[in-house]
Amino acid sequence: MNKKQSQSQNLQQNLQAKPPVVVVLGHVDHGKSSIIEAIKDLKITEKESGGITQHIGAYEIEHQSKKITIIDTPGHEAFSAMRSRGAQTADIAVLVIAAEEGIKPQTKEAISFAKTAGIPIIVALNKMDLPQADPERVKTELSKEDIIVESRGGKIPSVEVSARTGAGIPDILEIILLIAEMENFQADASKPGEGVIIEANLNSKRGPTATLLLRDGSLKPGDIVGTGTTMGRIKILQDFQGKIIDKAEPSQPVIVIGFEKVPQIGQKFKIHPNIETAEQYIEKKERKASEPQIVIKTDSQKILNLILKADVSGTLEAIEKVLKALPQDKVIVRILKKEVGEINENDVKLAQSSKAKILGFRQKANSTAQTLARDRGVKIKTYDVIYELSQGVREFMEKALSTEVIREDMGKLKVLLVFLSEKNRQIIGGKIIEGRIEKGGKIEVWRDDEKIGKGKMINLQKNKKNIEKAGKGEEVGILYEGTVKIEQDDELKIYTEKMVKETL
Repeated sequence: MNKKQSQSQNLQQNLQAKPPVVVVLGHVDHGKSSIIEAIKDLKITEKESGGITQHIGAYEIEHQSKKITIIDTPGHEAFSAMRSRGAQTADIAVLVIAAEEGIKPQTKEAISFAKTAGIPIIVALNKMDLPQADPERVKTELSKEDIIVESRGGKIPSVEVSARTGAGIPDILEIILLIAEMENFQADASKPGEGVIIEANLNSKRGPTATLLLRDGSLKPGDIVGTGTTMGRIKILQDFQGKIIDKAEPSQPVIVIGFEKVPQIGQKFKIHPNIETAEQYIEKKERKASEPQIVIKTDSQKILNLILKADVSGTLEAIEKVLKALPQDKVIVRILKKEVGEINENDVKLAQSSKAKILGFRQKANSTAQTLARDRGVKIKTYDVIYELSQGVREFMEKALSTEVIREDMGKLKVLLVFLSEKNRQIIGGKIIEGRIEKGGKIEVWRDDEKIGKGKMINLQKNKKNIEKAGKGEEVGILYEGTVKIEQDDELKIYTEKMVKETL
């Protein structure tokens, strides 16, 4: 036996069955988090603003004495990148579809993610307790997306469930374990750990904190863990419930404290033999990093500078995606700074120097930053729901747009008599020779084909009675106010002006 064959045999000997990693995908409000809640009393939805899950959570459950790791992904359209990442990280996808609504845009997107990742799909037809539930219609819609369920002669299992009543939930778990057994998911727990950053945030007490999904190998306190942008020695290792553990094994979601700075979600991590190797890996990756954003604007465009602070990296990424989707033909959105953590003094100073707005998503400004912002006139806005933040940015953009004065010419009047002149007011009589005139209109005074001044119409009369408007051929009296004196035979041009705000 040669050396290569020996190494291959040793590798096979080290492989062992690992729990399946399941990603729960589907359209917003179709019940993804509620199904996980029904599987185990995790109370996810109660913690989320606006009733939607806004960052990835990874959970570990046990069924028939076998472990299953579940990734809950946001369903709102803003979180496309996070859903894609979840599908690429998982072994099995559970596609949740509300049986009374059927396939929606994010359902199609989820199908695409699962197909791209090449992972088995289980269809969960949720909300079967509702009288309007129509599972057969949903199955027909699925067939159009090339998802043929078993009851229609295909190979994809489907389960009719109700997250509210719990019906069908055990069936989903049994199918997950059956697929895991058939696919024979394996990993080598003897290797240095590697996997994916699921979530990350900056904890005010514990520092950079990350949720890691271990795909292969093992993790333990003291290991040097690194990504393409940061590294650190694991100080604390916790399971998904926050319990301190001594070791993490394949498919296990864990919380790690010890990174030097907040890692980027979606990045792969691995254990390095020493700090020097980890630093060299980071330097290599950073050299390949893309250049900073360059904004090229035309003279007619304006720029809205923003500083973004969020609770976790996942929502920060989603916010960027939403803001890039806003129309930017007239106002360009430029993100000067984006990071996880509370709004601080440095953010306010940058905002002042760059005339930027500060947006906090589930993050507040500390007391120093609040005081400084008030003193320096810096705008800070905070939000808990991402589409409200998007609307807030749109309002900032609209305020940045120019206001245009639109003139509408109404008519002309020939001055026949000047009855009274005092200070800056005159009463004149005249005949409308073109168009119409209305009370309150603005007036241009023309003499010998030359404009000599302007004023406004305070009142309009006919036969000594106040009127609102008059047309061509009518003789009227006008109370005029202006700096130039009107004379007999002058021509008055009557017009209005409207302030019209540009739109995005």
